[in-house]
Amino acid sequence: MSSSFSHQLWRAFRGWWREQASANGAAGATSLLLQNLWTFVRESTPERRRRRYGDMDYDWENRVDTTSGTVGWRGRLMGLFLSPYQPTDPALFREMMASLPIEFDQFTFVDLGSGKGRTLLMASEYPFRRIVGVELLPALHQVAQENLAGYKSELQKCSALEAVCGDATDFALPAEPLVLYLFNPLPESGLTRVMAKLETSLKAHARAVYVLYHNPLLEQVLTRSAFLTKLGGTQQYSIYCFAKLKSDEHSWPINPGRAGSE
Repeated sequence: MSSSFSHQLWRAFRGWWREQASANGAAGATSLLLQNLWTFVRESTPERRRRRYGDMDYDWENRVDTTSGTVGWRGRLMGLFLSPYQPTDPALFREMMASLPIEFDQFTFVDLGSGKGRTLLMASEYPFRRIVGVELLPALHQVAQENLAGYKSELQKCSALEAVCGDATDFALPAEPLVLYLFNPLPESGLTRVMAKLETSLKAHARAVYVLYHNPLLEQVLTRSAFLTKLGGTQQYSIYCFAKLKSDEHSWPINPGRAGSE
């Protein structure tokens, strides 16, 4: 086990333990840890691995590797303490894009926790100004780079794609109109830090920002925000946008642009 991975794993575990022990006590955290480790062992069997290849249709159609079936044990182990890798379903992604009331060519798409880059590739079918993905695990990031380099599609409308390897909580958000995509990529403490950075960024550069939260298990972090307004969503996702900061006299319009999809 490399020292870099060991450091990342220890950091992820330490943050996870603090949150779980604070919420459920040491005994509850220990019980959950044992359950998660047993799940990890069970999911490592050949039968369970074959099941993870159930998301391969997109890969076959586009000749890329975004399936969860090929994620190694290190990535799955990190997922116990951060968020397990799971690619976004294409049909659901199109539904989420259709729900955004924006002119796509005025926005930059940012995916925090971009994994192997499937969402970046799907976003390139819309005319965003540019598309950026941020992924913590080097192994997933490497696959994402290979996917972006080899991707070819007649549907592609944005070719300015970038994959960044780094911690989403440290990523400096671009000072331009954003669609911020989150597939539940962080524990509560990490998501809270990202929202704090977003607020600081908006105070410095007021602009239109939409947060598209897929699998919103920690939606309370967004709902208690002073600067975001919920526009809608379903059980599978929620949409928020920059509203008025309490200390400001002005804010960006909640619904700039048009409603629709490409």
